[in-house]
Amino acid sequence: MKDVRFSFSKCSLTRSMGIVGNKWKPIIVYVLQKRKVRFGQLDALIPLITRKVLTEQLKELEDDGVIVREAFSEIPPRVEYSLTEKGLELLPILNSIILWNEKYETEPQESYCTTSSFFKELDM
Repeated sequence: MKDVRFSFSKCSLTRSMGIVGNKWKPIIVYVLQKRKVRFGQLDALIPLITRKVLTEQLKELEDDGVIVREAFSEIPPRVEYSLTEKGLELLPILNSIILWNEKYETEPQESYCTTSSFFKELDM
């Protein structure tokens, strides 16, 4: 559940952290990058998140204008998520955080996210 106190703060950083400041939202944004992804795919790509939390985080990101949810009236129902322009503008910020972590990480970690190949395409 979103803490609405962040939304009405006078501090820009506080309001920003209210939008992307938990452990799952940046990962969801990163996974979406430049493509449409179905709920089940997101669930599979983010292995440690529960379906309940994923649903809540997607709803909050949609409410904040970071992602768009497209529902198709098919049987079985199909829903796809993608980034809005606002969400796409988060990608360079997330890249900076990733690079910062890689610079100061003391032990190399095996990663499931391929940051360098994706962000090279963005010409950062």
